[in-house]
Amino acid sequence: MRAEITQQNLYLILAGKVAAVAAFIAEDEQISPLDALTKFYASETYRHLEREETKYWHLGPVALYQYYHTIDTTSNKSF
Repeated sequence: MRAEITQQNLYLILAGKVAAVAAFIAEDEQISPLDALTKFYASETYRHLEREETKYWHLGPVALYQYYHTIDTTSNKSF
């Protein structure tokens, strides 16, 4: 039997991915793990990750961190 990821059960796989991305953020930005979690939960990347239809949940922590770094840290900068 093949398990299917739906919006209703997606939360089961998010915790590990979120924790890993937050660890990358904390290390890269020299902030506490709690602050890193808060930043990631408030990010555009997390908004995509928590929606099953985007399929961001297919991505590993490194790819998610790269998206976060590209989308969320560069979009707030003035050019």
